[in-house]
Amino acid sequence: MTTTFPAPAKLNLFLHVVGRRSDGYHLLQTVFRFVDYGDSLSFTVRDDGVIRRVNPLPGLDPEQDLTVRAARLLQRETGCRLGADIVLEKRLPMGGGLGGGSSDAATTLLVLNRLWNLNLGRQMLQELGLHLGADVPAFVFGESAFAEGVGEKLQPVALPSAWYVVLVPPVAVSTVEIFTSRELTRDTKPIKMSDFSTGCGRLDQLKNDLEPVVCRKYPQVAECLDWLKAFGDARMTGSGACVFATFSSEEEARRVFSTKPAQMAGFVAKGLDRHPLYDFIS
Repeated sequence: MTTTFPAPAKLNLFLHVVGRRSDGYHLLQTVFRFVDYGDSLSFTVRDDGVIRRVNPLPGLDPEQDLTVRAARLLQRETGCRLGADIVLEKRLPMGGGLGGGSSDAATTLLVLNRLWNLNLGRQMLQELGLHLGADVPAFVFGESAFAEGVGEKLQPVALPSAWYVVLVPPVAVSTVEIFTSRELTRDTKPIKMSDFSTGCGRLDQLKNDLEPVVCRKYPQVAECLDWLKAFGDARMTGSGACVFATFSSEEEARRVFSTKPAQMAGFVAKGLDRHPLYDFIS
């Protein structure tokens, strides 16, 4: 039996680099929010222990695919003898800052934990996810979250209802390139989650510290961002390349999206309070 499951995109409503650890990893503060747009994955359980992605995807080697790596990690850590055929339908761009690969990995962990009857708890799956990437635990956590550390220290946060116009510049931004840039500032003053929750940390007073570096290196990102800023507060998500603006209604978001220049690609999405697979863990 094959069933299809969602792997939603995330937006970083802000992203501050507040320091750097001795091992080179950056210390961050951010707020993650999921939206109702993303990839989808289908799984067919196998009895022979083989794990494979069965559909070809240009530029994504199956052996490097985070879905395959997530499944094998889960299999190895639990001693499970079952396997899976995985079909990954990509809508989210690679190098876009929307968390596509991390979301795919988290969906794989959540779904196979159930299909293989492993019954691991959320915390354990988050810890496994961190071995795959800093954003994976946020998708397993499954709620809008204030994140610190390298992104793994998560606390739920209440966010207002919102719709987003997301533009997808025709470039793939290297996270490593941006985080190792000499131009990146790494000393933003930390804020408190309580300040953010009570409105003292208003989004229009926050920023994405990676944005200036990316815009200088990738003019296509700067072009999309400049266009969106004509309609209010807009910023980049993650390490780029995608940029977004926030709107209070679907009607307003779709009206703005309908006026975008023809050469700009993107989508309109609704903000989610919880991951669609949140209830996969009891």
